[in-house]
Amino acid sequence: MQILKNILATIGLVCISGLFIFSMQKAPSDETIGKEQPIVNDYNVYALEMPEGINFAGELVPVENPDIYERMDRELLVNTYWQSNGLLMFKRAQKYFPIIEPILKANGVPDDFKYLAVIESGLTNAKSPAGASGVWQIMKATGRENGLEVNSNVDERYNLEKATEVACKYLKRAKENLGSWTSAAAAYNAGNAGISRRLKAQGVSGYYDLLLGEETGRYVFRIVALKEILSHPDRYGFNFNQSHLYKSVPTYKVEVDTAVTSFSQFAKRFGINYKILKLHNPWLREKHLNNKSRKSYIIEIPKEGFYN
Repeated sequence: MQILKNILATIGLVCISGLFIFSMQKAPSDETIGKEQPIVNDYNVYALEMPEGINFAGELVPVENPDIYERMDRELLVNTYWQSNGLLMFKRAQKYFPIIEPILKANGVPDDFKYLAVIESGLTNAKSPAGASGVWQIMKATGRENGLEVNSNVDERYNLEKATEVACKYLKRAKENLGSWTSAAAAYNAGNAGISRRLKAQGVSGYYDLLLGEETGRYVFRIVALKEILSHPDRYGFNFNQSHLYKSVPTYKVEVDTAVTSFSQFAKRFGINYKILKLHNPWLREKHLNNKSRKSYIIEIPKEGFYN
């Protein structure tokens, strides 16, 4: 009985304390009811000024058109405030742009097309649900039509140099057919015939006048937004040092014109393991090389000391 009395006394004390604490809390005044209270922190989100002379491959984006302005503004905002992805693009660009840029230049393709590779794959060897693969997201048929070997053993869509050459061929044909680099960029997403058909059906001559689906309708604007942001990191609030960026590992080339039964054993001959061999040669899709035709392949081997 005494235990029960003690329990009831304790409960009563807790209730009285709760009432006292509640009575001490400040009730909202008439002036603050229904009004948002300021949140104090150091993070701010800013609207962006539209850059002057914004263009793709020297072709101006007509932002004086209200529709075009909104679409361009959307991509600048989305990609500026997706900060983690933005930083990754800065880091990877340092590693892969030096490979892509000279190939574009040698083929007479504007340098701005390197940003097309950024939005296609994030500069990774991605594979889409539709089967497009590699940094340039090339379909099997397109790769084979342009001289790439594409099979389960070797897939040269994952060879960045060769895939960039194929992308250049496609884009130059699209430019010749459609008349502008902007439309050629859109054709990389929707197909040369697809853009040509839509231009004809809608009776217009350029990408910015077309009514398109969501993906292709955003496509060129996304390229231009990434170009603008990656070209002006300080303007868009990205802070990093050169030491934060990813670096290329120097390699030397080894020619192979026979079958290779085990790339694990092959790698050991050069003081590396299979994983490192694959990192530098992602186009080798299996742990062996068939090479029944005795074709000559160039395999990249990292110079000594970079993975030790």
